[in-house]
Amino acid sequence: MDRLGRTDRRSWLGRLRDAVDALVKSSPSRFAILVFAALILLFTLLFSLPIARAGSGSGAPLHDAFFTAVSVICVTGLATVDMATYWSPFGNALVFIGVNIGGVGVLTLASILGFVISRRLGLRAKLIAASDTNPSRIHVGPVAERQAVRLGEVGGLLATVAITALVIELAIAVAMIPSMLRAGYDWFHSIWYSFYYSAMAFTNTGFSPNPGGMAPFEHDYWMQTLLMIGVFVGSLGFPVIFALARSWRTPRRWSLHVKLTITTTVILFVLGAGMFLLLEYNNPRTYGQLDAGPTVFQSLFMSAMTRSGGFATIDMHDLNGSSLLVSDMLMFIGGGSASTAGGIKVTTLAVLFLAAFAEARGAPAMEAFGRRIPRDMLRLSVSVVLWGATIVAVSSIAILQITKEPFDYVLFDVISAFATCGLSTGLTAELPPAGVYVMGATMFLGRVGTVTFAAALAASQRRQLYRRPEERPIVG
Repeated sequence: MDRLGRTDRRSWLGRLRDAVDALVKSSPSRFAILVFAALILLFTLLFSLPIARAGSGSGAPLHDAFFTAVSVICVTGLATVDMATYWSPFGNALVFIGVNIGGVGVLTLASILGFVISRRLGLRAKLIAASDTNPSRIHVGPVAERQAVRLGEVGGLLATVAITALVIELAIAVAMIPSMLRAGYDWFHSIWYSFYYSAMAFTNTGFSPNPGGMAPFEHDYWMQTLLMIGVFVGSLGFPVIFALARSWRTPRRWSLHVKLTITTTVILFVLGAGMFLLLEYNNPRTYGQLDAGPTVFQSLFMSAMTRSGGFATIDMHDLNGSSLLVSDMLMFIGGGSASTAGGIKVTTLAVLFLAAFAEARGAPAMEAFGRRIPRDMLRLSVSVVLWGATIVAVSSIAILQITKEPFDYVLFDVISAFATCGLSTGLTAELPPAGVYVMGATMFLGRVGTVTFAAALAASQRRQLYRRPEERPIVG
């Protein structure tokens, strides 16, 4: 009987392994989406438990538990409740664990789970993780091996993801402890808040564990600098971090992806800060009462946080309409590919600008840093932008119809949800349940990624053995 029981158990595990293997082979993207959806359902159940809610014998309402689970797993940072007071220590532990799981990334997370199930990192799992380093791998066309982590290095990439997250979060947390003590917290809360803020910065989430949020650190530039560092590093993307860890002394050996990501990120950071400085320096509700130095610093902080960080030292609804629009643009762009940030990604924007520049010069191909970029990358970039714009447009229309709130506030919060940024004008916290579910779906689609979602909906790539006659429509 025991022997028979052990045989049945092995058969059950074997059947599970075979089922997962078949699903991964049929569509890695769908498998990744299912993994993320399963995590959201699990955390929704956990947040619904009475033990997760502070000071109450009942659990959180379903829409609040669902929204919090999506926001945590998708590392967004939006909330319909006061995160510092609503959840119990168990609930806060769920938030801390969830953002670190979500920060790993959709496809990389699927690879790790596949590795756990099969006890080995097979070719298919390696392909999933490799596609997380470069979304172009799910499309037909030549992809230079230097533009992504090579297949044999995927094991190193997964180890780098875990080690990098641990080391960076630990270093930032230790550096934050003096700020917490200076703010008046005891040693226990100082350590807990430091690790919490560190995780929220590196994963680009933006939750605050303490009542009052960033208010106690409004003039603590050391604390704000550490938050900016965590957000910046997390938004670069694990493939970039992996490449920098291997060859940080030799920039000439960096891949085109690494160079485009770093260059575009720095340019957007500086331009964003300049725009906020220009548009808000005389706004009495934001920077109008500050001296020149603090105004420049807060502009830099705002530029970093609108890329996907989610922390704020001012109320978003106090910004001028022009600044809200700049914030919308920065949030929509987001951070680097396979990073903890959201948005359409900086490399997508870089490819679009390179295409426009090549078209203006009459050049036959897009080029950057001595490399030619294939034209199918332009098709992919346009698809990402169109899918993202469509999701934002549909969600904005739905929220406008549900709430009847001003368009600029609705657009700001919807883009923040899509780009998993976490900044809010205050609209999200006031949403009715119907609006909460719409915003939750927007966060999910934004985090999963427009490319991954589109690939999951597509049946399978098919080769076309013929070409139709060519004809040029009038454009422009």
